[in-house]
Amino acid sequence: MNAPSDLRVEHRAVPIGVTVPAPRVSWRLPDGAREQRAYRIRGDAGGRAWDTGWVETDRSLFRPHGGPAPVSREPVRLAVRVRTDLGVSDWSAPLSWETGLLAPTDWSASWIGPAEAEVPPPGFRPAYHLRTTFTVTGPVARARVYATAHGLYELFLGGERVGDAELAPGLTAYRTRLHVQAHDVTGHLRPGEAVFGATLSDGWYRGRTSYHRLPDGFGDRTALLAQLHIDYADGTTAVAGTGPGWRSAAGAVQGADFFDGVEADLRDDLTGWTRPGVPPGEWAPVVVRPPVAARLVSSPAPQVRRVQELLPVSVTRTRPGRHIVDFGQNLGGWVRLANLGPRGTELRLTHAEALRPDGDVDTTGATATLRWYDPPRGIQGDRVVSAGAAGDVFEPRHTRHGFRYLRIDGHPGRLGPDDVTAVAVSSDLPRTGWFRCSDERVNRLHEIAFWTYRNQECDVPTAEIARETSGWTDWGFNVRGARLLHDVSGLSVKWLADLAADQWPDGTVRNYAPDPLGPGSRDARFAIPHGQAGWGDSAVSVPWEIWRAYGDEELLARQYPSMTAWVERVVRVARENRHPARRAARPEPAPHEEFLWDTGYHFGEHLEPGPPKPLVTLGRRNLAEITDLDEFTAAVVEEMSARDHAVFATAYFQRSARLLARIAAVLGRDDDARRYRRLAADVRAAWQAEFIRPDGTLTEPTQATHLRALAFDLVPEALRGFTATRLATLIRDAGTRPGTGLPSTHLLLPTLAATGHLGLAYELLFQRGTPSWLSVPERGGTTFWETWDGIGADGSTRLALNLPTRASVVEFLHGTVAGIRLNRRIPAYRRFTVAPRPGGGITWAEARYESPYGTIEVAWRIERERFSVDVTVPPGTTADIVLPDGTRAEAGPGTHGFPCPTASIED
Repeated sequence: MNAPSDLRVEHRAVPIGVTVPAPRVSWRLPDGAREQRAYRIRGDAGGRAWDTGWVETDRSLFRPHGGPAPVSREPVRLAVRVRTDLGVSDWSAPLSWETGLLAPTDWSASWIGPAEAEVPPPGFRPAYHLRTTFTVTGPVARARVYATAHGLYELFLGGERVGDAELAPGLTAYRTRLHVQAHDVTGHLRPGEAVFGATLSDGWYRGRTSYHRLPDGFGDRTALLAQLHIDYADGTTAVAGTGPGWRSAAGAVQGADFFDGVEADLRDDLTGWTRPGVPPGEWAPVVVRPPVAARLVSSPAPQVRRVQELLPVSVTRTRPGRHIVDFGQNLGGWVRLANLGPRGTELRLTHAEALRPDGDVDTTGATATLRWYDPPRGIQGDRVVSAGAAGDVFEPRHTRHGFRYLRIDGHPGRLGPDDVTAVAVSSDLPRTGWFRCSDERVNRLHEIAFWTYRNQECDVPTAEIARETSGWTDWGFNVRGARLLHDVSGLSVKWLADLAADQWPDGTVRNYAPDPLGPGSRDARFAIPHGQAGWGDSAVSVPWEIWRAYGDEELLARQYPSMTAWVERVVRVARENRHPARRAARPEPAPHEEFLWDTGYHFGEHLEPGPPKPLVTLGRRNLAEITDLDEFTAAVVEEMSARDHAVFATAYFQRSARLLARIAAVLGRDDDARRYRRLAADVRAAWQAEFIRPDGTLTEPTQATHLRALAFDLVPEALRGFTATRLATLIRDAGTRPGTGLPSTHLLLPTLAATGHLGLAYELLFQRGTPSWLSVPERGGTTFWETWDGIGADGSTRLALNLPTRASVVEFLHGTVAGIRLNRRIPAYRRFTVAPRPGGGITWAEARYESPYGTIEVAWRIERERFSVDVTVPPGTTADIVLPDGTRAEAGPGTHGFPCPTASIED
């Protein structure tokens, strides 16, 4: 095909409602092209044509579209042609998008809320219906609706639900920016009377959120803003929107919350409320809410949608009135339940990630962290009362649960596999990565990782799915693996904007973004301190990783103030504070100590296997003995703050300073680049002075510390081999088992492979029992666990059963087994490395990755004492090939084969 392809605007393929002031476009080069030399864009924006002429550049990602400044609701259409080493291409197929409402004055609709005299108690807050009627005066040529909410909303128009987005408008830093969804509703409108309506519930806005489980984080009143624009065939236009003429009523959903679940009495369903005529129920005028200060913008992330449906593996009637359903896969979402029983039947649904040894559902994971209240419908519970009507279905679309198993209590008959369906609900991210090999155990690990990441990605990178609803900043540890399987660029760009919006003036990065508790987060009940090493450093590491994978330089510029604020905050904390133990041991500080980050509350190497660390502040008192929750939280904060985390925190301090120097260089901020390089060197020297003994050993003999020393380049070059050998010894001493927690597990296998211990990395990959990766499928897990022993040999569970730390095994599978790796300096796979390193008895492996420039494919095989690999290189890119025997080659676009003898392959 002699034309550019895969045109996209910003981080989306076919957007509508774009509010970006200067949209950028990207494309893939024609097949076989080695390099772009120039491009030309011609387009039309609402009748305003443009042609950029030839733009001399080799860049094809995130290029200015070259057209006029955008106008609200304007259709934009453009095509691209390129000049490459093959000559001048044909014009591409056109790319079309539409702008949204760009200015506050474009909104004539008002914020409205339901007629709610008092705020009901959490867990008993209905999902309200809101509606108005209007007249469609003639044939409709084009119609668009723009909507957002304080809470979750679903729109209805012409008697039908609008769009397929779920949990809209998503979780954002509501105080600063709100995401507006735009929908093409042309097909919903016919001449005559029509109903414009919505269902509105608490969602993230005023529902229970985060580990606090506190309601009303962003506000205590829900609200809706929606505006419909109709362009008639005769050239006239009309606008209808939310305002004082709307009315509201509570319907069948009597309670809706992420933690408390959904309660619905279908006998109270207001049947027909979305159609013209007098609706059933008691309707009252809505309350007009004041305008909001937050900016109304489009989201760079794909919508949350139903991404897959799963039928039960089994439905078991364990006793009269009780069924246990196994869907065979742990997922984030909800169930759709039919066959609700006779009128008045009350069904109680309990979702769980595992079963107890006695066969009942196990909700341990959902209660593993702080819970100071009893959910009205039980843990991860929903409740529905049947109306007895044929065809009734219960689908709680205003919550999200984490589950593989479902217990249904109260049904008088028998339920079968056709009566219940699991609906996986996540951000609808394009898949980018696939992997297969000769060992089915490894293939199973890859599939488990795929589900773990997909469950996590729900508008924000939610660390786990059964007990949290917040975007924890451990995304910095997980983004590398996640982006191998999905295009997480838009999701990450959106989340980083939330992180920056909620960052404190002193540069502190909160533990999760957005932060529902806002300014009260510091002093809220059960609060733990923010600004922790590793977690907070995601302000720097995530933009860097997104730039490396997708080449969005503008993201680095946009996040630069957030990054520098974080690093400068750490500079101050390190310079102005000393740990009491260090002060006592060395009253006069050594010069390097101003670069040691040794104070504050830190998770540290969270959930590191092994015996508990000695308590610093509590003496012989066990935390588990403290039953009062306030006292327990205060004790945990006191204990963790008293520990000396310098070997951990200073390592991340150095890494962020080093990355920030690189980012400054990319942005052309040369003075900053020099300053942060000096800072990184000073912090590195301080770490070495404090934590490397004269004999070259590290003061903290843990796998994690040795991993960071190697992966973050903390040890001198002369000690790298010695440190890697010490790491291998520590692993052997642990029974050839991993000893890493949440922050460093993703470093383990790649670092071993990169430092001369490939065979040990494969041994760990294939290790059985606990701790190991294979213990997950061996014990029935379908997603990776929060701890290495998430499911015990006896079937008991511990903490969450969906957390992406161990899913990072895909970094080893893609980057070492298949060998596809990013170039250290050139982003977005424009130049990349293919260096497969077979081992572990694997005789063949295949991987595919959808890079921004095109499809990369690697397939290698060992046959008859010969290793051979086929590599497909996308147009406009170059692959550096490194064969297992050390042979090197360079490959341009196309498919190439490379052989070598197996005798030299390390295993």
